[in-house]
Amino acid sequence: MNDKRMRQRTASEDRRTVERLVAAWLAETERHDAGAADEARAGWERGVLSEPAAQDLAIWVTARITDTGFTEDEGPYVAGPVRITPSDKDTVHAWLRARGHRV
Repeated sequence: MNDKRMRQRTASEDRRTVERLVAAWLAETERHDAGAADEARAGWERGVLSEPAAQDLAIWVTARITDTGFTEDEGPYVAGPVRITPSDKDTVHAWLRARGHRV
């Protein structure tokens, strides 16, 4: 596979990861602060998250890592509504940085 196709495939996979996690983040935010969720959802749909929403997403995805790769002896299992790996977190953080957000 050539480099351009690899980058396109990776960008597409990254976008799906971000979309999956943003949906979970918005659903959780809505349960705790409907106003903030509505504002963040509106920004997401316009393709522009506010800086506070971007920071909230970055913190949320870091705090919600559920798939650490540790065994039971190495660390706790973290239950959650979606599986989030350290790589998923890195993908979301890179996506935010690419849009000018500080992470």
